[in-house]
Amino acid sequence: MIENTASEPDFGPQFRCGECDWVGHYIGDFVAHRDPKASIAEERKAPSFPVRELTYWLDGDKKVTELKEQIMLELERDPLWRVSDHPNLTLAETRERAMKKIRRLADQATSRPLEETMVRMSIISVVDPGFWTRFGVHFGLFFGALQGQASPAQLAYWMEKGAFTMQGVTGCFGMTELGHGSNVAGLETIATFDPNTDEFIVHSPTITATKWWIGGAAHTATHCAVYAQLLVGGKRYGTKTFVVQLRDTQTFELMPGVNIGDLGKKMGRDQIDNGWIRFTHVRIPRSHMLMKHTKVMRSGEVIEPPLAQLAYGALIQGRVSMVGDSANVAKRALTIATRYASVRRQFSDGTPGALESKLIDYPIHQHRLLPLMAQTFAMIFAAREMNTSYMQLMSQLNELGDSKGAAVDAAIKNLKETHATSAGLKAFCTWMCLNIIDQCRQSLGGHGYSAYTGLSQAYSDFAVHCTWEGDNTILTLQCGRYLVATALDALKGQPLPENLAYLKDAIKSGMVLETKPFSGKSAAEVSSLAALKAAWSSVAANAIVNAVRDFKAGVAKGLSKDNAYEFSSASRLHAARMHTYTYLLHRFVAQVEQSPAALRPILTLLAQLFGAHSAVQHSGEFLQAGFYSGAQIEALKVFVNDACAQIRKDAVPLTDAFDYSDYIINSPLGRYDGDVYEKYFELVTSLNPQKPVPYFDSLIRPLLERTNESQPGPELEIDQE
Repeated sequence: MIENTASEPDFGPQFRCGECDWVGHYIGDFVAHRDPKASIAEERKAPSFPVRELTYWLDGDKKVTELKEQIMLELERDPLWRVSDHPNLTLAETRERAMKKIRRLADQATSRPLEETMVRMSIISVVDPGFWTRFGVHFGLFFGALQGQASPAQLAYWMEKGAFTMQGVTGCFGMTELGHGSNVAGLETIATFDPNTDEFIVHSPTITATKWWIGGAAHTATHCAVYAQLLVGGKRYGTKTFVVQLRDTQTFELMPGVNIGDLGKKMGRDQIDNGWIRFTHVRIPRSHMLMKHTKVMRSGEVIEPPLAQLAYGALIQGRVSMVGDSANVAKRALTIATRYASVRRQFSDGTPGALESKLIDYPIHQHRLLPLMAQTFAMIFAAREMNTSYMQLMSQLNELGDSKGAAVDAAIKNLKETHATSAGLKAFCTWMCLNIIDQCRQSLGGHGYSAYTGLSQAYSDFAVHCTWEGDNTILTLQCGRYLVATALDALKGQPLPENLAYLKDAIKSGMVLETKPFSGKSAAEVSSLAALKAAWSSVAANAIVNAVRDFKAGVAKGLSKDNAYEFSSASRLHAARMHTYTYLLHRFVAQVEQSPAALRPILTLLAQLFGAHSAVQHSGEFLQAGFYSGAQIEALKVFVNDACAQIRKDAVPLTDAFDYSDYIINSPLGRYDGDVYEKYFELVTSLNPQKPVPYFDSLIRPLLERTNESQPGPELEIDQE
């Protein structure tokens, strides 16, 4: 129906949509945007898979989904957990609100079942990552250090002191120093044993020994798990962990010899009160050294475990959790970008009166977002497998006791593999997630730059993941070192771990790979899961062979073992990245094979897109390995185009399966109902009401009313020398 109305601005004649009863306007030869709610509703009409079933599969089961939804609703209805106004809070307001949440959650976290707490924290890590960090510093890092490093008697002591419930003890984690981060063995803080008093003297001997970036130190912590060099009888025994009291628990005054400062404003996560700590000959009881592994007796005798590396098993947990966190944050970013792309209309075919096209209908926009969707699913499944591996490792380590021989050897082998895999995945997935956030932000156009649309702050908050718990480049190199060492061991007859089974042919040939070109030619053949698994295995094997070659070349030059590893660092880094791509694809395929039949087609397509798109992005590696030819790479590109077009039909239902409520999404552009423009306008105007300009009289008026008269200056004599 077309009619004119006197009450409307004169945009031209109206039209009424027969589908949604929405009234729009012709503007010249163009049509104003169609109702965005109707646009997104179209996307949900005919998904190719049961959305709810996929949600249950991703969450683990129906009970976990229902628990997650219950927790999301609780948070949404709690005024303390308001998140829409975060961009407008000051640093002080941000920290104070975080502390109020800690007070609320401390009792809840320690009184509810562990499963519920873990689900709650995984949701909170997306809703309020800064708070999650502040809360996690105590429960994850400080208390985690006690669990992993304290003897049973020591753990019981600190539990009684209130370390678990935050009743009497609030902890922080003192590892990083101003001059040292990833090199834990090089930390400068010293803990010297004094046999006369049965105490340790904790001291920061240099400015670079100052503990730095210590979350919770500035305002909150009463105690700190301090990593320091153990010095007994003039001999160093490496970095150990000591519990040092920072503040009097009654007055909150700093303890003698302890100096603390605030590190202030950061790029993101301002909820956490990062600070610096300096120790000046601070004395602590000998029993405050955590002695699950290395022990210092009253006599000064130092008893070290036969395998000191067992102490580092507990440190893997943070890296494992960050793989899952990467997946969860990526899910939110993709939900915002995909839903917005399904309602945002831009340009038309030029036909008068034609609707503008949805962003998601443009092939280039599909290429922009849908490979990221495949990457996110790959991270979801990798996180699931990595968590299972970690739990099995910790169970194995806890059951060792005083075991020796084969049991310990098996545990050490598993520890090394889990450490290397978690290091590679932590680096790869956090880099991948940060890129996903930014690509999704850019896909929002100018609106992506707004603090109120959810992704600019998400980028700032997530960026630290690429640095803490181990710098990503360093962790990738550690993974690469493991790959080279494992290959060298295999050459000596040691069995290959399952994740490196693709090296079998290389080992048999003495690390000389024979080129085995793939015979298939069509897009369907080169993009099959079997072909992609073989292709990526070939590329990863080739990269490891090259890294081993460079390591051996370093040794041949007369370099020490460590220097030979440094000599091969570039090829080690590359090998680790190719291996991690391969690991992700293999784990993705394994999960597809275990998935319910109704979900298998869409998950298969996503797995293929992950493998094929990643291969196209690294096509030179496949050509070098001799697996794919140039023509086959072109066939892969054809498949990627077709896969994006197919997945586009399910793009919104796939994000719906992530099952994040609008509260968790916290972006008007990612609303479930598609009402993006009304809600965006309401949010911005409600948080930024019109007020008189506070500096009008002091700055703007003088600028506007200034005169052009100038004071006479000295004459320039150009005719005189």
